[in-house]
Amino acid sequence: MKKYIYRLDELVQIRKELKRENKKVVFTNGCFDILHAGHVDYIEKAKEMGDVLIVGLNSDSSVKRIKGEKRPIVPENERAFIIASLKSVDFVILFDEDTPYELIKSLAPDILVKGDDWSIENVVGKDIVEKNGGEVKTIKFVNFQSTTNIIKTIQERYK
Repeated sequence: MKKYIYRLDELVQIRKELKRENKKVVFTNGCFDILHAGHVDYIEKAKEMGDVLIVGLNSDSSVKRIKGEKRPIVPENERAFIIASLKSVDFVILFDEDTPYELIKSLAPDILVKGDDWSIENVVGKDIVEKNGGEVKTIKFVNFQSTTNIIKTIQERYK
């Protein structure tokens, strides 16, 4: 079975190897609670920007702080397994902080990607990536699906 959650020390070593091989590393992050078509489209587009895609996944406690006490719906180990199972994803790492700043600092990706609901100036880790000669890019959402909307739809249908 493919390993689906990596530790930071493992990924730091892998990142060094990838750098020696001149592989372009892309990093993105999110909660990815209740995976939907919008998530998959976004992840596939992120992968197209480089050779290797690392996805930073908010831990359960991080999601709770960001999204509220009733989230996540899907536990972190299951979310990690689902994300890692996508053909576009090479590595998944959980993080407990509210932002992936420390991950980005440790991994120094070549390309940092967020959805276009973020302005590039506000993307966490932009300073690190650009200081190391990398780029920060945004991806336009073509599917305006969201986990919040899925939850609302379920609540409406099953009142």
